[in-house]
Amino acid sequence: MAKADIFLGLSAPNVLKPEMLAKMAKKPLILALANPTPEILPELTKEARPDALICTGRSDYSNQVNNVLCFPFIFRGALDVGATTINEEMKLACVNALSNLVQKETSYAVLQAYGGAPDKFGADYLIPKPFDPRLVIELSLAVAKAAMDSGVATRPIKDFHAYRDKLQNFVYHSGLFMRPIMERTKGSNKKLAYAEGEELRVLQTAQQVVDDEIARPVLIGNRNIILENIDKLGLRIKEGFDVDIVDPQHNPAFCDYAAYYHDLMGRKGVTPGGAQHIVRNRNTVLAALMVKQGDADAMIAGVVGGFTRSLGNIINVVGKAKGIKQASTIVAHLLPAQTLFICDAHVTKNPTAEELIETTLLAAAEIRSFGLEPKIAFVSHSNFGASKDKSAVKMREALSMLHEKHPDLEVDGEMHADAALSEKLRNRLYPHSKLKGVANLLVMPNADAANISVTLLKMLGGGVTVGPILMGMSKSAHVVAQAITVRNLVNMSAVAIEHAMR
Repeated sequence: MAKADIFLGLSAPNVLKPEMLAKMAKKPLILALANPTPEILPELTKEARPDALICTGRSDYSNQVNNVLCFPFIFRGALDVGATTINEEMKLACVNALSNLVQKETSYAVLQAYGGAPDKFGADYLIPKPFDPRLVIELSLAVAKAAMDSGVATRPIKDFHAYRDKLQNFVYHSGLFMRPIMERTKGSNKKLAYAEGEELRVLQTAQQVVDDEIARPVLIGNRNIILENIDKLGLRIKEGFDVDIVDPQHNPAFCDYAAYYHDLMGRKGVTPGGAQHIVRNRNTVLAALMVKQGDADAMIAGVVGGFTRSLGNIINVVGKAKGIKQASTIVAHLLPAQTLFICDAHVTKNPTAEELIETTLLAAAEIRSFGLEPKIAFVSHSNFGASKDKSAVKMREALSMLHEKHPDLEVDGEMHADAALSEKLRNRLYPHSKLKGVANLLVMPNADAANISVTLLKMLGGGVTVGPILMGMSKSAHVVAQAITVRNLVNMSAVAIEHAMR
């Protein structure tokens, strides 16, 4: 052990003694991998050698060394290129990929799984966590390339960009669904304002948005807090290079924004002083003003705060698109069996027949932007005229007007939700339905029905959601749910930029 740099143990419990550590070189690497009890416990190691770097095979200590970190991904890369063997080059590629990954910022999925502060490369974070979703992407890619370069691949990969997309689809179920939007927004360089720029999820999203070349993030919030949180997360984004920061308390455009906001709201009881206070203290209003004035191309709010208030602030500033009477939302559910859209769960509490038509047409256009053809069902407690209840009559009236004005649109109703999703059941009820196959858009009679459906599917459906997507605005502005994940926030960022490009 004298002057040894590394101890590698795969032996028995407690065989490495503290006095042995004293003889080792500076900053020794102790790999005590016996399970369940290592050759020496980390706390004993730290007492004897505070400068030591320690790894064990246990999940309750930092730096868990486990074959789950490499075996699945070596096999994934090897199988995908039809490797005839697993050689040293492929193993080294896996090790190098692990080394590169551990020096990157911590993913939000890891923070959720392990809790605590974000990890940074150092003595307590020498190797990625087993639950890091990026492992399957980065390690499989590296192994596949090494197999090709070393001549053992029988099915070389021609397009590594497409291969990366395929691997991402294993990890992020929304990858394939979002591909048309991601491809259109890549390299856009449009500015996307995040109203809650201090939030950790927003900052991690900004890093991903920069990496994917979706947009140039504009982070609204206290500059010192934003920079501190960027450093805390170990992110690579740099102010002035990758992102911009707008501090409401130190904003050169403050006077212009406040004056413009007063022009908009002066007849709604907002005084000049009140306008100044709002622009300094309501980041959603500031983000909306930036979009309205052309200083940003799109905005996202709602990570903190209520949906209704944020939406009201946006509508006051950005306004609805020409000819649109009411804004509305659509949510996509990426379920194991299909993708299902639902509207409107957030804006109009009890829409009229005319508002239902407007929402349906906006939703149909939104669905087409994802490369899908809308198949629409007006859902109700009634099946094809069985009830004279006011709600059912409203749905029938809206449907009749849609059939008259938009005969090419595949839409039918009113019907139960199960009839919308089962052609066999629907044909038993009404064999002449204009809707064929399975509906992919359910138009609900009111916000209660829509919101209950959206939240139930989110919790029980076993899928991923994209949205809510705000429709009918004059410019690209969106309000997300407070519980939104980083992945959905990245998806919504791409949606926001795609709206801005229309």
